[in-house]
Amino acid sequence: APYSYWISTPENYNADTTVDWPVIVFLHGRSLSGTDLNLVKKYGVIHEIEKGRKVPAIVIAPQVATGAWDPDKVLEVIQYIQKMYTTDTNRVYVCGMSLGGYGTMHFAGKHPNKVTAAVALCGGGNTSDACNLSTIPFWIQHGSADEAVPVSQSREMVQAIKQCDNKGVNLI
Repeated sequence: APYSYWISTPENYNADTTVDWPVIVFLHGRSLSGTDLNLVKKYGVIHEIEKGRKVPAIVIAPQVATGAWDPDKVLEVIQYIQKMYTTDTNRVYVCGMSLGGYGTMHFAGKHPNKVTAAVALCGGGNTSDACNLSTIPFWIQHGSADEAVPVSQSREMVQAIKQCDNKGVNLI
């Protein structure tokens, strides 16, 4: 796979079953970038699972070493997991925070047909992805007191999505 990653399967996952499990992908922020995969457990979905939260899905938490998330590499990880595990390709959810919020918008904007729904926390994106984002349920959340990423980054994406033919009808 192009990224190292943590994976968590539901406690009742069994490769022989006929259950097709949803996939949740969590893209971390810049502070967790690097080559120490344990950093990825600091916050996010894997962190919550380790604290005891039960998630009825296959959860993938990749790690980017440096720079921005590459949507094609994220797709490679997802497709690898879909090949190796029993998954429902119609239930793929991507979420990310900060740098991961940008990564979520870029991934869902480039590959909207591979995403069921997405959540971007305190991120931003490229407005050229907006019309693709308008075709899927998308939740953008950002606090106005954020000092790392200005809330204007998320607001700009929301406005761009609303300008599309779909008018952001799936904007949650």
